[in-house]
Amino acid sequence: MNNIRLLQNFLRSSSRLQHVRWASSLIQNYDFESFVAANEPMPSYGPDSPERKQLYEALNKYKDTTTDIPIVIGDEEFRTKDVRYQVMPFDHQKKTAKFYYATPDIIQKAIDNSLKARKQWELTPLEKRAEIFMTAAEMISKQKRMDVMATTMLGQAKNIWQAEIDAAAELVDFLRFNCQFSRDITRYQPLSPSESVNNSAIYRGCEGFWAAITPFNFTAIGGHLCSAPALMGNVSLWKPSDTAMLSNYTVFKIFREAGLPPGVINFVPADGPVFGDVITKSPHLAGVNFTGSVRTFKTIWKLVAQNLDNYVSYPRLIGECGGKNFHFVHKSADVKSVAVGTVRSAFEYGGQKCSACSRMYIPQSIWPEVKQKMLDILKEIQLGSPLDNKIFLSAVIDDKAFNRIKSYIEYAKNSPNLSIVAGGKCDDSQGYFVQPTVIETSDPQDKIMQEEIFGPVLSVFPYPDDEYLKYAQMASKTSPFALTGAIFVKDSVAREELVDTFRESAGNFYINDKSTGSVVGQQPFGGDRLSGTNDKAGGPHYLMKFVSVKCVKETKTPLKEWLLPSMK
Repeated sequence: MNNIRLLQNFLRSSSRLQHVRWASSLIQNYDFESFVAANEPMPSYGPDSPERKQLYEALNKYKDTTTDIPIVIGDEEFRTKDVRYQVMPFDHQKKTAKFYYATPDIIQKAIDNSLKARKQWELTPLEKRAEIFMTAAEMISKQKRMDVMATTMLGQAKNIWQAEIDAAAELVDFLRFNCQFSRDITRYQPLSPSESVNNSAIYRGCEGFWAAITPFNFTAIGGHLCSAPALMGNVSLWKPSDTAMLSNYTVFKIFREAGLPPGVINFVPADGPVFGDVITKSPHLAGVNFTGSVRTFKTIWKLVAQNLDNYVSYPRLIGECGGKNFHFVHKSADVKSVAVGTVRSAFEYGGQKCSACSRMYIPQSIWPEVKQKMLDILKEIQLGSPLDNKIFLSAVIDDKAFNRIKSYIEYAKNSPNLSIVAGGKCDDSQGYFVQPTVIETSDPQDKIMQEEIFGPVLSVFPYPDDEYLKYAQMASKTSPFALTGAIFVKDSVAREELVDTFRESAGNFYINDKSTGSVVGQQPFGGDRLSGTNDKAGGPHYLMKFVSVKCVKETKTPLKEWLLPSMK
């Protein structure tokens, strides 16, 4: 038995070495010191294009298969009796993945394994660590692009374009830009004012392990939240969302194929409360990198606080928790831009982007025209399977989301302050389908203007034209969130007034553009208030959260005198 196990380990190591050599060959012209990242070009997937053909070949590979996904710790795979399934949201009778919840003992094993891998990984030069993630980016850009696309479309119900801008382009951007940013932020060295003194800074990973708790709505966020700490010399446990399991496992396997050593990132599907309880009780928790609900993030924060006396170091907490994002329209705005931008922001990917527009404030004088233009667009929007390239949006992610969104629509139907302008129908017989819904309110502080719905529901308050400052001030305080917001205005005086009014109301702010669509390296992302800790993923400052800087002073001239100058 021992000989068989040794042979298996040898074959596994040999296979991994071949993969690493092949993967590394993809970036032969890459130079760490001079590399400048650029945003990933996005193919059009137009009719008869090679990329559309390749994508449908990948979809055919996965669509009739239930992929078995193990817990992966180091080089070991685990399968427990707690079996779960990821279904296709647009056809919930079809299971796209079978996976297993880790027990508390297995989660602890993952922690122990990561801590064993930490020392060698942390001592690995940054250039070598970056090379692995640059290789992964190149693999996703080319050979594996259609795999991450297809698994995202099937498991998370994204249409072609939404999958492209997420699972392919944004994930590649995160990996490449982080490699550049990691180099740039670690170039600083402190002053050494004389030849007898040498001052230096050592950019270490954090002592302990990071936990990456990732959401369903962006495959790129899944890959980013675990890889960013790893790039900077940390180890992490990746707890993927149950409803993004297939795409996240695909990304994890790409990281390993790119040369990531075992144990640096361990893949640990688990029940959320169980996972949270185990990681926060570990004295070696270095930090939590989280995207998800406010309630869950607050729970994690409280658990950390309860265990504060047990930690080796103070855990660092990063949270991105969604928002109640707004479009505020001035009477000078371009009407068509408002209509098109609001439809796209509110309803792309079924309003399930953290940045999606959920409330709009608009002058009464232009609302009828904007409303008609929006209705004209909505009449053309088709709802259905994301595998149909004509589809603008598909099903929402699962039955919990469906029931939550439906409850707000039912509330609107029965409220005297609200009227449904468009949509309002829900059907979960085959998939979790909710029509794009526009609700007009006569009360700007109705709960539908305050609470996050996270679905294809837009609430609109038409305000008296000349009272825009009054309602802008109200809008800035109506919601406890402050993630994204947009103003549509041409008048220069009103523009400055609105910019000032909304100064604290959004971490990402748009002028004459929709509230969605941040791009890595262009609009680093994050919000304030209950939207999160605003650490700006996609920018250089984000990576400093994963660094523990050690400053070293070396004196070359012996210290000989104890008498202070002022004592002479």
